[in-house]
Amino acid sequence: MKILLTGATGLVGSALVPLLETDHELLLVSRNPMKARQKFGQNHQYLASLDQLHHLDDVDAVINLAGEPIVAKRWSDQQKEKICHSRWDITDKIAQLINASSTPPHTLLSASAIGFYGRQGDARLAENAVPHQEFSHHICNIWEQKAQAAASNYTRVCIFRIGVVLAAHGGALAKMLPAFKLGLGGPIGDGKQGMSWIHLRDLVALICYLLNNPDCEGVYNATAPNPVTNADFAKALGKALHRPACLPAPAFILKLALGEMADLLTEGQFIVPKHALDEGFYFEFAEIHEALADLFPD
Repeated sequence: MKILLTGATGLVGSALVPLLETDHELLLVSRNPMKARQKFGQNHQYLASLDQLHHLDDVDAVINLAGEPIVAKRWSDQQKEKICHSRWDITDKIAQLINASSTPPHTLLSASAIGFYGRQGDARLAENAVPHQEFSHHICNIWEQKAQAAASNYTRVCIFRIGVVLAAHGGALAKMLPAFKLGLGGPIGDGKQGMSWIHLRDLVALICYLLNNPDCEGVYNATAPNPVTNADFAKALGKALHRPACLPAPAFILKLALGEMADLLTEGQFIVPKHALDEGFYFEFAEIHEALADLFPD
């Protein structure tokens, strides 16, 4: 297949490209094509912007991973706009290109996030859960609507709502590790909030599964089958690193430091990947201790 991939140099894209490149022709979209070429080599096509395209007649599938990191900076009004439009605009453009094609791609796989559900207490939620209306839901809801605009009898759309991605280098763990390695880590607030996570290897495997199974369609929670409380996660990470993990981060201090963005840390959800499990997808890492043991072997 010829696959158009946005967000190729991010955490997920960087893990996905090596899995796809042996069997597929890749067209990689990156704001810095030179950097992307240095990272992935000369065997792929590179684009700085989708504005260089007028249709996707020669593309078989699109994988859309682009988006400004949601926790990169404090949520000023300007940063909120940047977070939203970095996702909405490129997804809107992809849908326009697909709809303008006389032979459109047969598949669009488009990222979203479990922020779609908003804060949800201790309920275990599948894909059909009713969301709580807040900023994270607003981002994801419009993001997903723009992806679904590409759906037709010729193009199936799969949306995968990503949880906290666990990787040895980069992502959420990269921000946590310095404190935990010093023995200064611990739960956030009371630690009772849900933490729905996924090992990077399972995430890219799920994307490949959705790509290669033409019957897959609709929304999929890209989270491990067994979400944990934040306190249990902190305990498991401390154990994997052979460090104590009992120093809590008070919620009010996070609120002072991060403003509204602190809600992502102090509130949470217990998300289960019912759709993927029902369709037979196998998670290599279903338990948090298995995932962390793989990432931080003795």
